[in-house]
Amino acid sequence: MSEWTVERMHELGTKHAKLEADCDIEGTMATVVENPVYEFHPAGVRLEGREQVRRYYEHLLTHFIPKTRGVTLTEEWVSAASIAQEYEITLEIEGGLETHRVIGILFAEGELLGGERIHSSERCARLMLGEALFAERSNRDA
Repeated sequence: MSEWTVERMHELGTKHAKLEADCDIEGTMATVVENPVYEFHPAGVRLEGREQVRRYYEHLLTHFIPKTRGVTLTEEWVSAASIAQEYEITLEIEGGLETHRVIGILFAEGELLGGERIHSSERCARLMLGEALFAERSNRDA
């Protein structure tokens, strides 16, 4: 295995984001390790393993992304260990527009992504995950 660098982390993070935006679930899943971990903060949701992460992407790519009316990458920070991307995302929900700020921190595990830590409002996390997966995986009391 060759040395993992800032440039390679940036390339992997950018590839992952493009595959996600293109709604390519197989390509997106190919960028993550066998047992990825995704966390949503401060919502208190944790997804572990390919099955749970695939369920998340199935919802995100079929319900969330198609409602997108605008996406702006407002900031990006990269190290050899991770890439953090801040987005402003505008969605059309029930005939109205909602704008959300999201920070996703993708972290490397070997030459793939070990997972992601997503910081957003609870409303945005619920829209991204879907109500069923949000309720099932939430670590907070109802």
